[in-house]
Amino acid sequence: MTETLPLTGERTAPGIWHENYWFARHEAAYRWITANLVANNPLETRRVLDAGCGEGYGAEQLRLAGADSVTGLDYEDTTLRHVRRVYPQVNVVRGNLVQTGFADATFDLITSLQTIEHLWEQPRFVSECARILAPDGILVLSTPNRLTFPSGNWYHTHELTAAEFVELTEPDFEITHALGLHHGRRLVSWEATYGSCVDAQLAVGHEEWTDDLSELVRSTRYDDFEIRPGELDESLDLILVARPKGGRSAR
Repeated sequence: MTETLPLTGERTAPGIWHENYWFARHEAAYRWITANLVANNPLETRRVLDAGCGEGYGAEQLRLAGADSVTGLDYEDTTLRHVRRVYPQVNVVRGNLVQTGFADATFDLITSLQTIEHLWEQPRFVSECARILAPDGILVLSTPNRLTFPSGNWYHTHELTAAEFVELTEPDFEITHALGLHHGRRLVSWEATYGSCVDAQLAVGHEEWTDDLSELVRSTRYDDFEIRPGELDESLDLILVARPKGGRSAR
């Protein structure tokens, strides 16, 4: 059984039933990356950094997809001890995301999912990613869409719209894919009957959820979400795929 970290609201983790909707929503982005980038470009994604790796499930998925070496970078000792114990084949480094200490051009692929909204120095982080990424490497960033994400998460320093996300990334990178994560057919169908499942989860503690909501949350999977271009302002999460300026285009 997978061990879990204490749930603080700052990050999500597998194995917590009432957190399963958020975990599946995060996992969907990692699954998209492994299917569309790692598996398709094995020679281009050998050295991978998961910047802000949290519990480590995403770094492990990247490793299992075929990356030669996956490093998980985070700042919290408790989190990194957990990653070492549960995912021992993931390399673990404690460090500051805006000043990592890695050499120039160390990585072929950098992922940082649902992390940038936690950072005070967002432009500096993007520039640091450009420095440590190989000239023909790939960067994948995701963040909640400020236009649709519920307000009040005090762990977030600055949430972004699609336009702001692109503006933040473009000084250092050429964006090759701008994507939005949306509810898929099953979640849309549920919401047509019961209303917003996100609002319902946040309205009361999970001990007070209706049976219908509890069952939906328990059963939600990564493939209940769709990742596609277009309608970015209506999306739940925003995903950018980018190359360093002057590098090749991502396939």
